[in-house]
Amino acid sequence: MELRVLQYFLAVAREQNISAAAQSLHLTQPTLSRQLRELEEELGKQLMIRGSRKITLTEDGMLLRKRAQEILELVDRTEKEVMHTDDTVSGDIYIGTGETDGVRQIARVAHQLQDSCPGVRFHIVSGDAVDVCEELDKGLLDFGVLLGDMDKTRYHYMELPMRDIWGVLMRRDSPLARQDTVSPRDLWDKPLILSRQMDNKSGLYRWLRKEQAELHTVATYNLIYNASLMVDEGMGYAFTLDKLVNTTGSDLCFRPLKPRMELGMYLVWKKSQRFSRAAELFLERVQEQLAQEQE
Repeated sequence: MELRVLQYFLAVAREQNISAAAQSLHLTQPTLSRQLRELEEELGKQLMIRGSRKITLTEDGMLLRKRAQEILELVDRTEKEVMHTDDTVSGDIYIGTGETDGVRQIARVAHQLQDSCPGVRFHIVSGDAVDVCEELDKGLLDFGVLLGDMDKTRYHYMELPMRDIWGVLMRRDSPLARQDTVSPRDLWDKPLILSRQMDNKSGLYRWLRKEQAELHTVATYNLIYNASLMVDEGMGYAFTLDKLVNTTGSDLCFRPLKPRMELGMYLVWKKSQRFSRAAELFLERVQEQLAQEQE
């Protein structure tokens, strides 16, 4: 399976039309059609359903599209890293992170590094811990910022000094909004909107003193903005972190948990990760900044 053919396949998947894809690739339509047939024969799978006006992907085709995008992105990154000269620090650094104000410290170090090495570019990829770990494991990210519990046997890590505070996002006209804090008992009979990362080992379940099956969970989310819309529509109460939602001028409010529950933050990377010089320098700068703050 050649990289060139994967690029052809992605063009057809994007255009959903053989003629349009052939034009974008500067190929003849028969040539492109033959390459796709040979790809399907090589894999022994039907990848596309060829309609009269539109091409749609089969389930195998959708899987190949996802993998092909990852493969070509990794190849592109590798070529850029190898081609950079040793005497000039430049290149791309990919960091995956959830929604947290802790990204501010990452941005501060990134800005300082770019002042001395303007050829370094940063790419911040948003997602929850599930997304970040998956991309780290595939080598598509250099670093990840993870909150709370994480597998310390799987990654090298550096604990960051910031702490996020857990609380509940609710409508201002809800009964709990009259309180300064929210206790576990307050939520036992309430409709809850939970992060999809929560599992039976989650600190929030320990705080709630309830098993998952004992709670009234009405929805899950991976981006807090979507959760805030569900809260605003009266679906329930969403667990979130204190600095993620600006409730000023809205019908929503945030109440911290009692007992107080904080979430630690870690910069992580694969144990087998081979860094570019730019990524090595970024890690050194983060370590230096943390050492200065601890003095």
